[in-house]
Amino acid sequence: METYKSRASSLGLALSLVAAACETTSGAPPPDVPQDVAVIVDTPPSDVFDASAPDDLGTLLDAPMPSDRADATTDGAPVDATPPAMTPEELVRAQRVYFDRCAGCHGALRAGATGPNLQPSRTLRVGTTRLRTTIANGTPGGMPGWVRTGLMTAEEADLMARYIQHPPPTPPPRPMEMIRASWQLNVPVAERPTRPMTTRNWENFFGVILRDAGQVAIIDGDNFELVSIVPTGFAVHILRSSTSGRYFYAIGRDGRVTLIDLWTPTPTIDAVVQGCSDARSVEASRFAGYEDRLLIEGCYWPPQYVVFDGATLEPRGMQSILSDAVTGEHLDEVRVASIVASRFEPVWAVSLKESGFVALVDYSQPEFPVVSRIPAVRFLHDGGWDHTGRYFMISANASNRVAVVDVRDRRFVTSFTTGLGPHPGRAANWQDPTYGWVNAVAHMGQARLAVYGADPEGSPENAWRVVRNVALPSAGSLFIKTHPNSPWVWIDSPVSTEPNAARRICVYSKARGVIDRCWFASDHGQTVHFEYNRAGTQVWVSVWDRTGELVVYDDRTLAEVTRIRGDWLVTPTGKFNVYNTAHDIY
Repeated sequence: METYKSRASSLGLALSLVAAACETTSGAPPPDVPQDVAVIVDTPPSDVFDASAPDDLGTLLDAPMPSDRADATTDGAPVDATPPAMTPEELVRAQRVYFDRCAGCHGALRAGATGPNLQPSRTLRVGTTRLRTTIANGTPGGMPGWVRTGLMTAEEADLMARYIQHPPPTPPPRPMEMIRASWQLNVPVAERPTRPMTTRNWENFFGVILRDAGQVAIIDGDNFELVSIVPTGFAVHILRSSTSGRYFYAIGRDGRVTLIDLWTPTPTIDAVVQGCSDARSVEASRFAGYEDRLLIEGCYWPPQYVVFDGATLEPRGMQSILSDAVTGEHLDEVRVASIVASRFEPVWAVSLKESGFVALVDYSQPEFPVVSRIPAVRFLHDGGWDHTGRYFMISANASNRVAVVDVRDRRFVTSFTTGLGPHPGRAANWQDPTYGWVNAVAHMGQARLAVYGADPEGSPENAWRVVRNVALPSAGSLFIKTHPNSPWVWIDSPVSTEPNAARRICVYSKARGVIDRCWFASDHGQTVHFEYNRAGTQVWVSVWDRTGELVVYDDRTLAEVTRIRGDWLVTPTGKFNVYNTAHDIY
């Protein structure tokens, strides 16, 4: 049910789109014809279900949706607003399916954010038949066809179509006593090694999310050997490193945080805690003097963040993030979308999706309070630092914009339109030969790479505006990636609705400002997410499939170096190099 046009999901939800892919063959077709730079004509309007969005996007927002219900009037207003019948058992099952497939985009309360509102005031106007058809087949705007892709059965699509016409249940809170009860300290700090006990180059380890297996694989980036597989539980979303790089923190969509110690002879789980019922983001403290000391987890539900001891995961504090929106609307749900850690002062910058604020959390103070709420743009999602680490650039993909916040001076700078459904991950910084330092974003709903100026001191005339619109072969991108030593920017398109396009990789030439070439990394699954080795000489990409692969390329020549395969590679998705993640290299 997620919408991957102007209201696209976070990585965790985007990655769930093809988790049940079952193709098993290998190999790759010849490369595509290289693409030239071009100004892109906007894609056609989506169908009626994709066309509604969060409340600040224009007149389409609250417009009635045409219905195929027999009991509806011609203007779409229902005569009989009675939800379809469901047994208690069906309701319980539907809640599980909704959490796994839909909540990340549409919210626990279904009020919409990166996906449209799915509350009965709207869904009853659409009716079961149309809802079921849309869920099954998807939309041209990028919403997946759940039945068509094999990710739902026809019976589950019917279940969801009926369920979202019922009032959404309010999930329970998660108070501190419950969080404390979930804390497990497996290895006390006093019993851990005081120096690396492995003979491997642990700073070049890759943590690879094996999404459907509920595991993280630790792989040696020097020789591509599997070091260990760590059980982390349901649907890990991302990994973050402690400042020293010693610890990986894995965050699952169920809110479980796992601390993985990389200094032991074989990586071990030293602690586990569950601060949220639903979550996507964690970040370590990075200011000098606070290295490895603290960790923040931002919740999708409940609307709160939790701070833990960075070495033990002992809960240290919790704060609510619930507030009205920057535009004044009352909100019952606010989610933490992305978090970055400043190196200028002891604060985390926390993007609050529904409200549109960027909250600065001061971890040098007792109780870890929000010390500043910077109004930005509603429906904030993912993003990262500029090359100086001063400006936090966040995609608001439901608004088709990128927002810029000066974290050092604690002020909103600007926002600007880039295209339909920007989704950059942490994004990519590099020096353009014409425009100085730039950043960029590709899009889920549009075949466009938007390069924008990000150098307000060296090139102020180009700062915070799109300076290059670059044509891509298809929409459906989730991540771009580069490295200071690389001549390229790598671009994926794993949620493209075009046949085979989800397996395509493109590389953009920094020197020439064009797409240099595109090719298919595999003939099965989806190709998703890039990560460099520590030296910036090789790039890893996942073939996201039940029969998964990791493809390693030489970053200079773009030649394939190796393919990592094995029965253990079940639905590999995100990959995180220890050194690059600890040092915010992107």
